[in-house]
Amino acid sequence: MSKSKKYLSQEEALAKLQRYCAYQDRCHQEVRTKLIELGVYGDTLEEIISELIQDNFLNEERFARSYARGKFRMRQWGRIRIRRELKLRNISDYCLKKAMEEIEEEEYLKTIDKLIEKKRSEIKEKNVFIKRGKIAKHIIGKGYESYLVWERISKAL
Repeated sequence: MSKSKKYLSQEEALAKLQRYCAYQDRCHQEVRTKLIELGVYGDTLEEIISELIQDNFLNEERFARSYARGKFRMRQWGRIRIRRELKLRNISDYCLKKAMEEIEEEEYLKTIDKLIEKKRSEIKEKNVFIKRGKIAKHIIGKGYESYLVWERISKAL
């Protein structure tokens, strides 16, 4: 049983996207994809995006800042991972720079230290070099700079 596509008017599509953007900050790429899923293309799509920006439903800098804050605080991602994920969403260099300002250096280093402690308690390895390697691999995998991770590990272990 296939669902027939219902064509939305520009006003209906705009209302749907206003709700979509009000629920959570979105990037332009997510909004564009959503409009295409709804069957909105071409000039209509561009007009809706333009209106969302004018009405401040869509703000790329606000999205980048809240994304960076959220992924760092909730998922404990490092700057490298956050920057990569934002680039995948076609976020401008200006917005990337602003997003990175959301992560305070002191809090960043404390988070690395917490991750080291957490991973250290999980690893049962006796050989200190293997243990350090496993801890570093895990934290670097979360997007933290390797030089910072190794610096913090050498102080902690």
